[in-house]
Amino acid sequence: MEGLDALNARQREAVLYLDGPCLVLAGAGSGKTRVITQKMAYLLRECGYQARHIVALTFTNKAAREMNERVRTLVDPRLLRGLTVGTFHSLGLRFLREEYAGAGLKRGFSILDATDAQGIVQELLATTDRARLRAVQQTISLWKNALLDPDGAARVAQGPDEAEAVRIYRSYEATLKAYQSVDFDDLIRLPAQMLASDEALRARWQARVQYLLVDEYQDTNVCQYQLVRMLCGDRAMFTAVGDDDQAIYAWRGATVENLAQLSRDYPALRLIKLEQNYRSVQRILEAANQVIGHNPKTFDKTLWSELGAGEPIVVTPMDSDLAEAESIAMRLSAARFERQAQWKDFAVLYRGNHQARIMEQALRTLRIPYTVSGGQSFFDKAEIRDVLAWLRLIANEDEDPAFIRAATTPRRGIGQGTLQALGTEAARRGVSLYAAAADVSEAVLPAGRQREAVHQFIRLVDHFQARAARRGGAVPPLPGADVQGDLLAFDPDPPAFDADPPAFDADLATLPSAALQAARPGAPAGLADAAVDIDGLRGDDAGRVLDDLLAAMGYERHLYDTLDERQALARWTNVLELLDWLKRKADEDEMTLLELVQHVALVTMLERADDEEPDAVKLSTLHASKGLEYPHVYLIGVEEGLLPHRGGDDEGDVSEAAVAARARRIEEERRLMYVGITRAQRTLRVSWCRKRRRGREDTICEPSRFIAEMGLQAEVPRPVGDTDPDRTLDRLKALLKR
Repeated sequence: MEGLDALNARQREAVLYLDGPCLVLAGAGSGKTRVITQKMAYLLRECGYQARHIVALTFTNKAAREMNERVRTLVDPRLLRGLTVGTFHSLGLRFLREEYAGAGLKRGFSILDATDAQGIVQELLATTDRARLRAVQQTISLWKNALLDPDGAARVAQGPDEAEAVRIYRSYEATLKAYQSVDFDDLIRLPAQMLASDEALRARWQARVQYLLVDEYQDTNVCQYQLVRMLCGDRAMFTAVGDDDQAIYAWRGATVENLAQLSRDYPALRLIKLEQNYRSVQRILEAANQVIGHNPKTFDKTLWSELGAGEPIVVTPMDSDLAEAESIAMRLSAARFERQAQWKDFAVLYRGNHQARIMEQALRTLRIPYTVSGGQSFFDKAEIRDVLAWLRLIANEDEDPAFIRAATTPRRGIGQGTLQALGTEAARRGVSLYAAAADVSEAVLPAGRQREAVHQFIRLVDHFQARAARRGGAVPPLPGADVQGDLLAFDPDPPAFDADPPAFDADLATLPSAALQAARPGAPAGLADAAVDIDGLRGDDAGRVLDDLLAAMGYERHLYDTLDERQALARWTNVLELLDWLKRKADEDEMTLLELVQHVALVTMLERADDEEPDAVKLSTLHASKGLEYPHVYLIGVEEGLLPHRGGDDEGDVSEAAVAARARRIEEERRLMYVGITRAQRTLRVSWCRKRRRGREDTICEPSRFIAEMGLQAEVPRPVGDTDPDRTLDRLKALLKR
């Protein structure tokens, strides 16, 4: 069991300090997680704190799991009962589950993720302009993170775009209230506001949280800082751990100013700096110190290491982005052999996701295995979420977000007006949207077409719920179908559906795709028959039910009607890949569909578990690489306009405000460069291109200002296998330190 003796002097000071608020300024690779977990152990073992009164917060589930695992190696498990180690969002969810009534929510309120919320905003905006949609959604998110309600947003809004965003914000909040739902931002905003406005509530939670630890404090926004202050109160028993040099999330509302604000709000704040780095060799740290030294500093610190000088950093100009990718692929292949390393020892880091494509092509050409992070997860793809929403609703009819997504995708005559009416009724009765829809009355939905659309949808869900738990036997006919001999024939003249909003052939949306009009222009292969053999539906193994569900959704038709053929085919292929895996899983484990859906959260076929590290080169954006480390790093595309990124629409504006905004962007880009440099443990190679392909044109590029700021000396790197005694001694020292 690791104890305090394993800590250096500054780490030990941070663990032992309990006389008031404490800020631990933890440089990259300085052992901040060790400090947090050791402090939790110290509070439990030596200071008499009960686990239920200690809360440790971070920003990702992975980081929370790592903290949990580490503290369990330090403390008797019996002392850990009730310990809270999680994310800000998980704490906010716990709060709202207990205090839902004060937030005006029902007990079973729903949580909309970013994609669910985007669907509501898109409906309110009535636009297909995805850039505008993202801009409005992000603006609303930033307002929420700044604790601004629609009235507050209206006071600070500037220009017609933000005025429109305020209007959408009001309608969006009204829609969430009707749905009895919250979005991710609300999980923190609502607790922060409730604690600030209710003294009795605040006193109750402050009594519960007697010591608070916050990781990655530089990434907090105004709302999260307010939550921290409300939980700590005047007692101010907390330790915040952060690094102003790694604040790279301003675009999502984080403010590095929160670190400086701590000193103003807590004059007795104890500042402890962790400057010894246990990750990188000295040359890498010197380059990082040089770069970040060009930023204005609230707190000065200088990273240092006892791991030896290391090899010189290499900066290489390339003729083009194609030459850059091909050269790095060849260097990777050679370096792996020369260093007797594994593929996973190498990482290629870049500013934007678009830079990965050409790098992937070069690695595939040389058959070098790789993984990509920082891009879109398979399970975040819209088409995958659409299908899983149906499965989630079949497994749990009370899950309102699944109901909303399944009822509206594909469109089947159930629009925002219908959903708002159902949401209001669900709130009045304290039931789920599904329950409100199952026996919806004329008083709730006066229009007969609206009620019929809802009834058709409920009957379809009921049909598959009935099949989901069975393993065999006769299959109930789909709603609207008549059994005629051995055929399941569909009513050719079904009732009309509500056109609220405009729907795509809603009368066909509940039919298997085989029953859709195969003669329509551009119909993909497989839409040939207008009837389904009833014998083909007998025996409710999960595979058959999945096939029939996908057909009944009308999802293939939906894709080809709403997207161009290439996009539709790509999305349909992803859906089929998901279903193939689900069917194999069900067959291997002999699961019914219901049993399979109950375990769908554990699906990891297309997303590796966090603790799995395949032997493959890592391709990653700089943002996604934060918190990770690799023996050998290639930092590519270090050019003006790319890193630092040319952002904003104020490049030609010489006003004081615009100049200040550009300066702040450059400072954040410099911090991003610092993060990239400090991912490297042993070697770092930096490259930039003289020209880069953008669209159909080649653009002349200049090296990034950050390369000059690294302050590198003109050094010729030695061969990998050299036997210089100083370098050999450095290696031995480094090995002994590990």
